[in-house]
Order: sequence, then structure tokens, then C-alpha cells
Amino acid sequence: MSFRPLTNVLVRELRSHRFGEPVTHVYNPLDYAGKAFDRYMDTYARRGVDAVLLGMNPGPWGMAQTGVPFGAVEHVRDWLKIDAPIGKPKLEHPKRPILGLKCPRNEVSGMRLWGWARETYSTPKRFFKRFFVYNYCPLLFMEDSGRNRTPDKLPAREREPLFDVCDRVLRTLVDRLEPRMVIGVGTFAEARAAHALAESDTSIGRILHPSPASPLANRDWAGTVTKQLAALGMAL
Repeated sequence: MSFRPLTNVLVRELRSHRFGEPVTHVYNPLDYAGKAFDRYMDTYARRGVDAVLLGMNPGPWGMAQTGVPFGAVEHVRDWLKIDAPIGKPKLEHPKRPILGLKCPRNEVSGMRLWGWARETYSTPKRFFKRFFVYNYCPLLFMEDSGRNRTPDKLPAREREPLFDVCDRVLRTLVDRLEPRMVIGVGTFAEARAAHALAESDTSIGRILHPSPASPLANRDWAGTVTKQLAALGMAL
């Protein structure tokens, strides 16, 4: 099944959105890294998975570089075997250049999430038989310093129209994949899934976000998440 028409909705509708200071740069990897994202979606998305693991938005060294949610270069290239040309955003931040699969940095959150998937399931086929990984919002927001600004920190006049589009696309994705559960990777994603899918029969859950800013994630993220999934009925 092709997801490009659904992706085009996000690219087309979000292109006209404007974001004010302190945001100075906005990247949409579904646009400049669209071929890699399409390959990820078309290769690994399947109907009837146990759960969609829903992230917040791209990181500068993850999906922004590779087009894959939580997409640390090492795992995208060597485990997921996604190899597609990566372009450049129209306005590139000098401190956050897009180097694609040649980027020497790996996103910590992505290394943890995909590293756990690889260690637990060995092959992508086994992992994606049960799970799919997706981001609620496809945009990366940066301040002049290069610092990330997460979507929840945007002013309401910018945040609400953005979330309206993302809610609608999430509902369409869930209709197509028919997962038993949508599991937010972190509290933000859980809350957005609960809001967007309030009229759906899909169950909502949450696991710990793998961010290095989280003391809990730094202790034993993989072990904690394995226990949290088991508590949600997703024993591994």
C-alpha cells in the first residue's frame, strides 16, 4: 500500500504554515527526504500491527537527517536498509546541516529505540510484524541558536492549526493500519493520540521517551520500556 497521497497532505498543507520567533528555521523531512520516508512507509507499514509507537517530531540528528522517525543514521542504513537520496531544506540552519546518511552523529533517542528493536527482534521483519514507528508532527523547529523548540511550546495561534492537520493525518493512518493500540513515546504523544482518536476504538498507552534529557531513560530505557509494554499487554 502506498502512503504518498497521505504524506502529500502533510507536505502541502503545512507548507503554508508560518511560525514566528523564537523559531527561525523549520525543517520538513517529508519534503526534502521524502524518498527515504516513502521507502520506510512502503516497506514496513502494514495493516493489523499490535501497536503504532508514536513519537513527537523529528530530531536534528535523527529523522531530520534520514527521513525515518527516530532515524539514527546507523540503524536506518545498516538495519532498516533504507538508502535513498536526501535533499536539503530551503533554509538550512548553519549549526544543523543536513548531511543525510553521511551524518557522523547519531540521535541518542533513535539509537535507543531502534537498538532495542534490533536487540529484541533481530530482524526488521519480526519487529514490524508487531509494531510500526511514526511521528505525530513531521516538522522540526529550531531557534536562532540551533536549539530545538518542541511543538507543545509553540503559541496557540501556531500550535492549533498545526495540530489540526496532524490529528487528521494520524486518524487516517490508524484507519489504514488498524493497530490494536497507539502507544505514545512520551506524554506529549500519548496526549495527542488520545485527543485525535477520542472517537476511535483504538486503545491508547504510553512508554518512556528515550531522550537523554530523562534521568529514567538514562538508567535502563530498554528494560523499563519492555516492562511498560508488558503492562500494556504487549509482552515481548
